[in-house]
Amino acid sequence: MTRIFGAKSTTDEVLEGIDLTGSRILVTGVSAGLGVETARVLAAHGAKVVGTARDLDKARHALAAAGADGVELVEMDLASLASIRAAADTLNARGETFDLIVANAGVMAAPFGHTSDGFETQFGTNHLGHFVFVNRIAGLIADGGRLVNVSSSGHRMSDVDLDDPNFETTPYDPWAAYGRSKTANILFAVEFDRRHQGRGVRATAIHPGGIQTELGRHMAPGELEALVERMNETQRAQGLPGWEFKSIPQGAATSVWAGIVATADEVGGRYCEDCHVAEFAEGNEIRAGVRAYALDAERAKALWAKSEELVGETFPA
Repeated sequence: MTRIFGAKSTTDEVLEGIDLTGSRILVTGVSAGLGVETARVLAAHGAKVVGTARDLDKARHALAAAGADGVELVEMDLASLASIRAAADTLNARGETFDLIVANAGVMAAPFGHTSDGFETQFGTNHLGHFVFVNRIAGLIADGGRLVNVSSSGHRMSDVDLDDPNFETTPYDPWAAYGRSKTANILFAVEFDRRHQGRGVRATAIHPGGIQTELGRHMAPGELEALVERMNETQRAQGLPGWEFKSIPQGAATSVWAGIVATADEVGGRYCEDCHVAEFAEGNEIRAGVRAYALDAERAKALWAKSEELVGETFPA
């Protein structure tokens, strides 16, 4: 009988009884939070895990503290195309395949700024960085493998803006920028799934839930609490229960579920949350569901073309 998981399920519960010996899995952003927990639980179940991090010393300490033994590290700064390309070259030179890539790393609500290549920080780091990295190592994903992009319910705040991706003419808002980048994560998965499913490689995007991690380091004191209270006011007005933070093991559970437990056809080209595939939702609240624009196939193709234009590389189907 298929086990049913939900918002409170943890990584250990999702992977209970599953042996990943012989699997190779890549996780980006293994220096804190969800990345560390994802790497830990996969390694604990026998997978050979390769993790990327901008600060390798920080990653080593975080992984050791979590008991994540044997995780191999590769240096990569997602805000630098030179660093991304160097990391991809390193992995391609080794030629070892992966059964799963979890594109986990990212930033949230950052003040206005630019990556080293001149892209708006959140779009450049969260989307373009992973876009270049994953596409450069796409040939290393084994037939039948998967890509899991860690997105967010924050995608509901804004669609991508293909005319002004770097806020050159649009007034900057950190949450609008975050929303754009998270929508881009989903659209990237949609198009990657279309391009690679011919050899059984499927891609999906997930929302981990609200977790108190280093991701919120750019937020002012009290800003997160105020945001939660505004969300709960909306919930109470609709007679719905209040919003709750997840633990880190609960937050990482959906990545593990979508990458290992769910069937490929169930999650391929979709958006998942709380260990299930999300339904479309177009209301003003951001409690659950996915906006239709985030799964629009033509929008996904247009973002892919724009992303290639921005980074100066073409990635064939």
